[in-house]
Amino acid sequence: MRTLAEPTILKSAVCATGLMAFACYPRLATAVELRYPVWYLEALLFLGGIVLWAFTFAWYPKYTSRPLFTLRAGWRLWTLATIAGIGGAVLLHYLIDPALQAATPSEFPPTLLDWVARVLFSLTFTQLLLIFSPFAWLLRLFQRTKPAVVLTVFFGLAVLAVKNHRGPPMPVGLLKGLIIFRVTASWLLTFLFLRGGVAPVWWCNLILQSRHLFELSVGLEHEN
Repeated sequence: MRTLAEPTILKSAVCATGLMAFACYPRLATAVELRYPVWYLEALLFLGGIVLWAFTFAWYPKYTSRPLFTLRAGWRLWTLATIAGIGGAVLLHYLIDPALQAATPSEFPPTLLDWVARVLFSLTFTQLLLIFSPFAWLLRLFQRTKPAVVLTVFFGLAVLAVKNHRGPPMPVGLLKGLIIFRVTASWLLTFLFLRGGVAPVWWCNLILQSRHLFELSVGLEHEN
């Protein structure tokens, strides 16, 4: 635990959280479903983000012996991240998105600017919450890779369950599809994070999110 209090760790966590809060601001400022002021949400995001990034900076490099930020992950890992992103985007677009959009239309960006805001939020906060921080903390807790990967995947499922409980109940078929996809995606993203740090995860997620650009372009063509 002393590692968390090291000045270099805290400085890195504060800097990363500051950038994250800045990147998340457009999404918080434009989300009509939020019940609290943006400044309050930004403050919570900043305070919580320092802890989450501190976990990641302190324990990922220590227990994996790999740098957290690097582009030198090897061509095989980048190829895997690209193929996984494209394959996941295709599966979501054709098998899950139509039913998901009918059930929860607010999950889909209506404009290009909204898409950019959602992507920034997903890359800088969602991946930190679901992959980076819990995996680093579980590595510190168990000091073994396998339980850290498995429990990180289960944590993603728990977040999905809470989200489904608080929102409108999803159709059973859609929920089963989301569970299968979440398990597979969480495992792949955790593996990418373990082998290559943050960058391959961001790249894979960016490809997944880019599927919405096709839907936005089709919508613009219909309007014209």
